[in-house]
Amino acid sequence: MRGNVVELAVAVVVGAAFSKIVDAVVKGFINPLVGAIGTKDLDRYHSCLKGPCTFTADGEVKQGVFMNWGPVLSATLTFLITAAVVYFLMILPMNKFKERQQAKAGPVEVPKTEVELLTEIRDTLLAQRSAGSGPDERGDGSVPVGADASGPGSASGSGGSVGPQRDGGVSTQK
Repeated sequence: MRGNVVELAVAVVVGAAFSKIVDAVVKGFINPLVGAIGTKDLDRYHSCLKGPCTFTADGEVKQGVFMNWGPVLSATLTFLITAAVVYFLMILPMNKFKERQQAKAGPVEVPKTEVELLTEIRDTLLAQRSAGSGPDERGDGSVPVGADASGPGSASGSGGSVGPQRDGGVSTQK
């Protein structure tokens, strides 16, 4: 987990530095290419949605509904270029490197789930019970886990009205 935190910190620092480079490329290269179609600066692309737009001397909209979509287009281009470069120059090579390392290491043994372990324990206990000579196969008078307590001396096997008792319990058997 520590390696992932270090990788994340490096990615943030490199991404922040790289975003300045992409901003310069968009402003110095992409904007002039788009400017060949219209205005030279993407920040000046805008539309007036409702009525004629009139502006005050300080640049605020006096009348009409003004939509300035040039900066949104510029930010979108910056994001797409940054994402593409980060993916193709950083993430994709790192994933291929990790795949090669895993291929060299060989197959990894997958640990068993809780359900699989419990199934194994159940099967082992059933095999021990079927191989034994009855519920008292350990010789200490105890009943194995999951075994039926209806053998001799139990309340349910002798017709008594009270079931098997816990240690120290009092039985009403005759």
